[in-house]
Amino acid sequence: MAVLDPAFVRDHVEVVRDRLASRGLDIARSLEDIATLETARRRLIPQIEGLKREQNTSGDEVARAKRQGKDTTAIQEANRTRAQQIKQLSVQLDSVEHQRDVAMLLLPNLPHESVPVGRSAADNQEVRRFGEPRPFDFEPLPHWDLGEKLGILDFERATRIAGARFAVLSGAGSRLSRALINFMLDIHTRDHGYREVEPPFLVNAASLTGTGNLPKFEADLFKIAGDWDLYLVPTAEVPLTNLHRGEILDGRELPLRYTAYTPCFRSEAGSYGQDVRGLIRQHQFDKVELVKLTTPEQSYDELESLTLNAEEILKRLELPYRTVLLCTGDMGFASAKTYDIEVWLPSQKTYREISSCSNTESFQARRAGIKYRPGGGGKSEFVHTLNGSGLAVGRTLIAILENYQQKDGSILIPSALRPYMDGRETIEPRQ
Repeated sequence: MAVLDPAFVRDHVEVVRDRLASRGLDIARSLEDIATLETARRRLIPQIEGLKREQNTSGDEVARAKRQGKDTTAIQEANRTRAQQIKQLSVQLDSVEHQRDVAMLLLPNLPHESVPVGRSAADNQEVRRFGEPRPFDFEPLPHWDLGEKLGILDFERATRIAGARFAVLSGAGSRLSRALINFMLDIHTRDHGYREVEPPFLVNAASLTGTGNLPKFEADLFKIAGDWDLYLVPTAEVPLTNLHRGEILDGRELPLRYTAYTPCFRSEAGSYGQDVRGLIRQHQFDKVELVKLTTPEQSYDELESLTLNAEEILKRLELPYRTVLLCTGDMGFASAKTYDIEVWLPSQKTYREISSCSNTESFQARRAGIKYRPGGGGKSEFVHTLNGSGLAVGRTLIAILENYQQKDGSILIPSALRPYMDGRETIEPRQ
């Protein structure tokens, strides 16, 4: 299994090293190891093939010797020796290829040439913004205080039930969350042309390897105990992308566009102390995901439209946001280019990520074995896969609570959501 094209890595080591260095990674040693393994592989393959050819012709030699009444003992002994050599060299080749594949699996994707070079979020580039943050004539409360006063958000009971970084939504809170899910799915299926899918909420290791979550990010996953080769989904991107794992698609049917709601489960390894209060960073959260499978020629146009599809949700909810192009040092492992959509949170007086929209090019498709035939025939090629949140439901709920809070403690419900709330216009504080 490969991630980056092994031939490209082999023939363009300097390019690969420089482009991955722009991510802030020093992978010179890894590339040297891969090159050494590739050299060993290219030495072993012709040796094995040569021995097999000799083995295939030895049968004729034995038959000829027998016809001529000659002793075949030496020929048959040579066959046995050769068979042992083939077996030993094949074991070596399997080991070399396994080591090479593991090393390749740990290499991140190459940034697209249009991605700005930078080290951190400070080097990201703002692309556009929508709306203006609302001026308040009172001090806006954070969503955790609002949720408690409204009686719709309970962290204490969630901790008692499951532990830290879980939440209980109830009453108008759970209704608002459900309304957001239905609203998002309706927009993406009805207006944006995505096909809705209800996938499994558990996936196997092969699926997570296909999207780049394994082996590098196993610590971020929740694995099922026992003999099950199953993990809770970290995002619907995993099952949606793997819908066509191991398939060759008809290029005339591309792009394929899928959307799904799932709960998502992440251990948030390494993020201790970040956003420990509230709903920003939870072990369990709801998300509506967008995934596309397309041709290389279409993929960057499809990334732009996917990002606009996600933005449309915020526009209809009339929530201020901005869209930023991530720099090389801030991109995800599998991404070749990523836009983050950040919504305004009054309590923090800043924009916070609510969606990340990425083109992984053929990075995931190579791992998952997803190909297509242009025009329905001819030589198969790897598809390009794209994904984005459309949107993170909990963070959208946060944005509504904080941006639509009123001085009397009530929350106005955005007009676009009212049909999903039985026409209800406000959430009132509990008495």
